[in-house]
Amino acid sequence: MIAYLLFSGASTALALESKPNFVVIFTDDQGYSDLSCFGGQHVDTPRIDRMAAEGARLTNFYVAAPVCTPSRAALMTGCYPKRIDMATGSNFGVLLAADSKGLNPEEITIAEVLKTAGYKTGMFGKWHLGDQPAFLPTRQGFDEFFGLPYSHDIHPFHTNQKKYNFPPLPLLDGETVIETDPDADYLTRRITQRAVSFIEANKDGPFFIYIPHPIPHRPIHVSPPFMKSVPDPLKAKLDQEEQNKTIDYKTRDQIYSSAISEIDWSVGQILDALKQHGIDDNTLVIFTSDNGPSIGKATPLKGKKGSTFEGGMREPTVIRWPGKIPAGVDNHELMTTMDLLPTFAKLAGAEVPGDRVIDGKDIWPVLAGSGESPHKAFFYHQGDTLVAVRSGQWKLHLGKTRGKRAASPVLFNLQQDIGETTDVSKANPDVVTRLRALMVAFKKGFLKTAARPVLWRIQTHCQIVES
Repeated sequence: MIAYLLFSGASTALALESKPNFVVIFTDDQGYSDLSCFGGQHVDTPRIDRMAAEGARLTNFYVAAPVCTPSRAALMTGCYPKRIDMATGSNFGVLLAADSKGLNPEEITIAEVLKTAGYKTGMFGKWHLGDQPAFLPTRQGFDEFFGLPYSHDIHPFHTNQKKYNFPPLPLLDGETVIETDPDADYLTRRITQRAVSFIEANKDGPFFIYIPHPIPHRPIHVSPPFMKSVPDPLKAKLDQEEQNKTIDYKTRDQIYSSAISEIDWSVGQILDALKQHGIDDNTLVIFTSDNGPSIGKATPLKGKKGSTFEGGMREPTVIRWPGKIPAGVDNHELMTTMDLLPTFAKLAGAEVPGDRVIDGKDIWPVLAGSGESPHKAFFYHQGDTLVAVRSGQWKLHLGKTRGKRAASPVLFNLQQDIGETTDVSKANPDVVTRLRALMVAFKKGFLKTAARPVLWRIQTHCQIVES
């Protein structure tokens, strides 16, 4: 029996023989031009390029924060991080090991929404929304979890270990620590293998898979097959790490392109598994990153990780769903990771939580090519501070961004000046006034609804569940 789902604003109906599967591939610290299909000359990504040719490039796709934890919290909940009190860690910009803070289990994640519609859910990769048992993915809607509770650099080899005194890095299967300080060279490969196994086990669907790769966050690691093209002197230098009992971050920066190649391989493995099991045409796959680059490239955008300029929050994004999303197109409409929760819910026939504010919007008409962005404005935060707003082609930036102080206000026409090089505020005072008003109204809206409380626990580390 064919079910017809009608979407407001869409001119056509979407016919589905069964509930679609969803795969979200979310890399770490990858820049806007760190894909060859986004103009990168320093990387080679043939599988993602093919994915773009068979689907769409989303050229104005944003995350809700320029660093790990808040960006991931927004994807999971469909909310600006400040709304759910996840804009920072308890005493740092992101959550650290044994942090007493984490995503409140009372929040409703995208996984929990889809489970109400009969979906199997799996997460393979980096969580970074709390490492204590109450905060783990298995308590937030995921049937399966294999991966890290936070970034792979939160370990004893961290460059600032004397300050932080990080414990050994735990690798979890479910809620059990199965290894400590796992060989990071194999993280991308092991995560990919688990995701492929999940596809095989749940091929009769429907399923939701979240694959947040720890790489290419520093320190860069790749498995041996992707080290073959690395020059021998560079390999020899890396071989000294074990002897020196350290991690050579700067040398590892030089194998960045190899790490991107392995991620591209991973995407290919996922797409091949979908095709092998005959579910390719019923699966929406989206590839993007959590924030801008630390060592990669965001060209032609300005800024990088930690910045509220475009390079910190506009991500290289490719989406594919054969027969449903037009192939080989560039979609320039403004969309965000927060939109995935309401969009997937609509496609799955699930209910979007009605007892709370959800900032994301249903973007299916936009992805299907029959609608415009539902966002009248998109707001940029640095931690808890609102610093910029985009509306249409205009972006107003106030105050301080990482490492630089912008004049107040600074107005950019992103359609004409994607690199945010020229302040046009004096020539467009009416636009400045309108965008300022949007920021004021947004702040007032937050005050009316209030931030939903985060959950705090006593400081213990997830190693307590080690068997």
